[in-house]
This record gives sequence, structure tokens and C-alpha cells, in this order.
Amino acid sequence: MHPFLDDNFLFAWSRLTPPCVEADLREGLRRARVSVEAIKVLKPEQLTYAQVLLGLESATRELSRAWGLVSHLDSVLNSPELRKVYNALLPEVTAFFTSLTLDPALWAVLKGYANTTEAKALTGVRLRFLKETLADFEENGADLPADKKDRLAAINAALAEKTQKYSENVLDSTNEWELFLDDAKRLAGLPASALAAAKQSAVAKSRPESWRFTLQAPSVFPILQYADDDDLRRLCWEGLGQVGLKDKWDNTALVGEILAFRHEKALLLGKLHFADFTTARRMARTGANALKFIEDIGQRIRPKFEAEVIELEQYRATKSGEAMRPLHPWEFSYFSEKMRRERHGFDDEALRPWFPVDGVIAGMFKLFGGLFGIQVVARDTFTVDPVTGVRSVVTAAAPRVEGAPVEVWHPEVRFYEVRDGARHLGSFYTDWFPRESKRGGAWMNFFRTGGPRADGSFAPHLGLMCGNFTPPVTGQQALLTHDEVTTVFHEFGHLLHHLLGEVEVESLAGVRVAWDFVELPSQILENWCWEEESLALFARHHVTGAPLPSDLLAQLDAAANFRAASTCMRQLAFSKLDLDLHIRAEELKGRDLDAHWNEDFAPWQARSTRRGPAMTRRFNHLFSEATGYAAGYYSYKWAEALEADAFTRFLKEGVLNPQVGRELRAKILSKGNSEPAEELFRDFMGRDLDPEALLVRDGLA
Repeated sequence: MHPFLDDNFLFAWSRLTPPCVEADLREGLRRARVSVEAIKVLKPEQLTYAQVLLGLESATRELSRAWGLVSHLDSVLNSPELRKVYNALLPEVTAFFTSLTLDPALWAVLKGYANTTEAKALTGVRLRFLKETLADFEENGADLPADKKDRLAAINAALAEKTQKYSENVLDSTNEWELFLDDAKRLAGLPASALAAAKQSAVAKSRPESWRFTLQAPSVFPILQYADDDDLRRLCWEGLGQVGLKDKWDNTALVGEILAFRHEKALLLGKLHFADFTTARRMARTGANALKFIEDIGQRIRPKFEAEVIELEQYRATKSGEAMRPLHPWEFSYFSEKMRRERHGFDDEALRPWFPVDGVIAGMFKLFGGLFGIQVVARDTFTVDPVTGVRSVVTAAAPRVEGAPVEVWHPEVRFYEVRDGARHLGSFYTDWFPRESKRGGAWMNFFRTGGPRADGSFAPHLGLMCGNFTPPVTGQQALLTHDEVTTVFHEFGHLLHHLLGEVEVESLAGVRVAWDFVELPSQILENWCWEEESLALFARHHVTGAPLPSDLLAQLDAAANFRAASTCMRQLAFSKLDLDLHIRAEELKGRDLDAHWNEDFAPWQARSTRRGPAMTRRFNHLFSEATGYAAGYYSYKWAEALEADAFTRFLKEGVLNPQVGRELRAKILSKGNSEPAEELFRDFMGRDLDPEALLVRDGLA
């Protein structure tokens, strides 16, 4: 009757259709309200851990899962029908979750329980559960007067609506742009993989005589990096600049409105600005601390950054025979790639044959299976044709496990199980290639949180990984770039953080940790994409199975820190932009977005001949969710410092050392938010963070 509320571990995706959403979500809301009302009328003698804390978590679980499914489908199978019903329900769902922490009766029950003898005797993860729940309520307005609670609820509803519209504008304006080329001469310099993908894309659009390019990353970035045609690169750069800016998809006003609402929300909750609101319970603690962290790194690497800018300008002048000048914006990737190939003999395209997607994933599973003591096995999958109802089955690649095929939402989706001996830890889906109905980027998410249960059993977790990698061409498996390989490893790190969770409290499990700690498990796994011992396990030629040759390995190693200061400064610039927008929201009100980016942030960017539209209009990390990475983009660099230091243990004790791997699993990956992040890190390292490790690793110390 209600497929989105089905409690089975796996989903019948063909039944999860837009016409079902409204009825299912309204039923989910009804059930959740009934459960919450039951908690609000508990008598004093009924105020127990099971009735209050576990009861509150249980009350919203079904609705959260159902809404998570709708949001997931909005990300991977976006359609006008789904978008319409999603936007229709968004205000009501947002209002319900906002109402929980603003409900005085519910807050009174929670505080009443906190004062009981049982609550005062809690220890370990149960005590942390109580403290974190109380903090959640306080942080989200439980103690506000009634009029301010009403205003906060209105702000949360507005933020949900406006950030969803922002996200839709980015997707739609990305899909609106396409470029068909008929002249093969204009494609000079492009690698065969990019040409084959462009030809396949054109054929799919009934233009077999052409090559089709889009603003999806695997299509547009090879042009900026390799195309000899300067005008072609300019066209693509200008196309990217129009995302979130052109015509009806202009996000300029939305950015101002979102920032204003966030600032007002922070003031309502007693904070100076939104950055202080978001960081209060994170490792940074304040927006000022986060900003100081970013600016300190920027100051330390600035001399090397400025030297790299001059070096690239000199290189372009030499190669072109022209006078030295700042580069055009569409020249940076092109001349950087030429310099890298010339200086280090490194060609990212030359590595593709050793990174077939299936081989990379199988090798990654084997690598981390050995380190963490797990086994990853594939299951056969099937999809159902929405018109005919016909099932199409895909046989999984080895290692696979026998069993009934698992239904997935798209023919390209694959399904896996993670085991520790006989124990089923969890399962997950992968969806790696771009579609017009799918948002850009790469991400991990989860559908179900398992873990230890009160009866001594273990419930498996369920998650997913998505990406937008170079697609397969003419029936052959996709061949990845090294950057795409590191992204696969990154998302698998997030996924393992979820799947290896051993926390009995769902809301403290997996990736529900301090935001500036959540990237540690993902970013640390990227290190194994550079080490010779680990590369030998997954970098295998797609035809011969031969390992990566020593000369290519040497080139990869030599190019590891190529223009590292420029790469780092770009990340710092985005982090500082994020913090600047959210710390100085009132001061920047009405400030032109392009002037802010091009003038205020000029010292954080390489000089260029042309000012471009602000990244702010297409910065999904910051503006496609009510909070998301807003005032939190610094977390990537913060967690990078943590993981660079943590990886020194593997460098000292063995890159493939299973004992250290088991410790990482036991002391960080399995712990979720059951203990403060600082304590988890200290437990693994035996000391506090050494921030110098990051700059040493990147050759910037």
C-alpha cells in the first residue's frame, strides 16, 4: 500500500514512483505525529531511556527513511513529475522536523527525563546520546520564546524551499548547454577517450556526424585540459560561467536570500553569525577559528603559490612565443597539463588503460578487505521497464555471491554486500556515470543504519555511492583517470564509515559526526591511490592485466605534488569565500557577487586577463541544502590535516599493515559519534594532531 514506507531491507525501486510519493509521505507524517504525541503525554514514572530517547528516535525513523528515498530519487532520477511532488511536500516535511525541537511539551519531557535517577546514572554511549539530544534541542531553538520559535520555523521552511530551487537551477542550466562540433580539426589535442564519449553522446542525440559536448565534468574538463583550439576552450569556460546565472536559472537573488535567512537564524539562536552557529559543536568551535586555520595555511604557502603563478606565465610565453602576460582563464588547465607532461612525463590519459572501473573497484575491495578484515561481494541486479514491466537482469562480476537478483533504480547501478566472516555488516549500491536526470559531482549517502541491537543481534547497514565519471564507450568498461580513481576511494571511505559502524544508537552512528571530522575517513583512503604497494592491487591493464609499469609509476609519483600550492590555494579560496559570506553576511548585503569574488578574493586566485562570473551561483556545496557545507567547506582542509597526520602511522608501520588497519576500523570507522572527535583521533594516534604533516605531505612545509 505504501512502498516508500516499506520496512523491508531492500527496496522495490520500480514501485517508488512519483504518484506514490504524496500519499506515502502524508501517511508517514501522520504516523510520526502520532508517535511524537505519545511521547509528549508520558507520565513521570514512564520517563525512561527506552520511552524517551529511543522513543523519539523511533518516532521519526520511518518518515526520515521515506523522505530520504524521495530526496535520493530527486538526485539520481530527476523528472518534472518527481520535482513537482517533491517541492509540494518539502514545506510540510521541513515544518514537521523543525517543530520537534520547538515543541515545549516535548522539550519538557526530555528535560524531565534528564533529571531522573536513571538518566543521571547513564554512562558511555547512552550518556552521550542524552547529551547530544539535549544539545540538538538547545541548538535548534528549544528555549526560544514563542514568537521567535514561529519565526525560526518560517526561516527553516524558506531555506528548504530556496536551496532546493538553487539546486534545480544549477542542474537545469547545466543540462541546457550543449555544443555540437562537426569539424574534426577543432578537436585537436583531445584524447581518444574524450572523442569516443563525445561521438557516443552525439549519436544518442541523433547527430552521428558530430561530436557532442556538455557541461558534465567528464565531457567539459578534457576540453579545458587538452584541446589545442583556444576558442573552443573559451566557449566551454564561458558555458561553465553561465551555470546558475543564465536567464531563468539565475541564482543571484537566491544567494542573497539564503545568506540573509541563515544570518537571521543565527541571530535568533544567539550567535554572531551563521559560521558560529554551524561550528559550535564541531572541532573548530567558532567561525573565527575556522577562518584562522584557513588563513594561516594561506599565509604559509603564499610564496610558493605566487612563484607557481609566475612559472606558469613564463611557460605559456615560452611555448607560444609571445610576451609574458597573465593567462586567460581558459588557459590554466591547458598549460598546466602541458607543463606537467613536459616536466614529469606525466599524462593522466596514459594511465587510463590501467584503471578500468571494474578492476579498480574489485582491487579497492581487496585492498581494504585485507586492511579492515572485511569481504565485499557483488550480487546480481535487475531493473524493471516502467512501460512493459519486463525485468532485465545483470550478472554481477566476481567476486559475487549467489542469491536472488537485487532490484536497482537504473541499469548502470550495481549492488554489493559487506561481510566480516559470517556477519553481514551491510550492503550498498553504486551509480557511477552521468545522466541528464542526475545531479553532478560525487557523493555517498545511506538508507538504513544498523548496528548492535538490544537482543544481541546485529542489523546490517545500507548505503550508496554515486559519481559522474567518464562513461563506458561502445560496450567496453569505463577507463578512469587517476583523479576519478581517488574520488572512488574517497566515497568508499565515507561508505565504510557508515557500513562498519558498531554503535547501538542510530543517531550517533556512521557519518553523523562533527562535520569537520567527517572527511577524515574519506580523505585518508585517497592516500592508497599513490602508494606502490597498494597500486599493485588495483592498477591493472584492462586488456593484459599487467600492473602499472615502473616508468608510469615514477611519473605518477613525480607529479604527485605538481603545482601543489596552486591546488591548495584554490581549495583555501573556496573555504575562505564560504566563511566570508557567512561571517560578513550583513556587511556584504547587496554586494555584487562578481565583484566580491574577483576583487575581494584576488589575492587568493591566480591573476588572469578576464574576470569570470562568481562561483557563488553554482556552488552546490554551500547553497543546495538548508545547511550542507555552508560555513563548513573549510572541513575538507581541516580533515585533510587530520588524515595526513593519521596516515603517517601507515607510512611508518606499513601501508598494507592489517594491524594498523584494524585499529583505524576499531578506533575511528566503527565509532561514529559515540565519543568526541578529538578523543577518537587521540586514541588512534596516541597523541594530539600534528598539523605540520599536511604541508610536509604536499611538499609545502
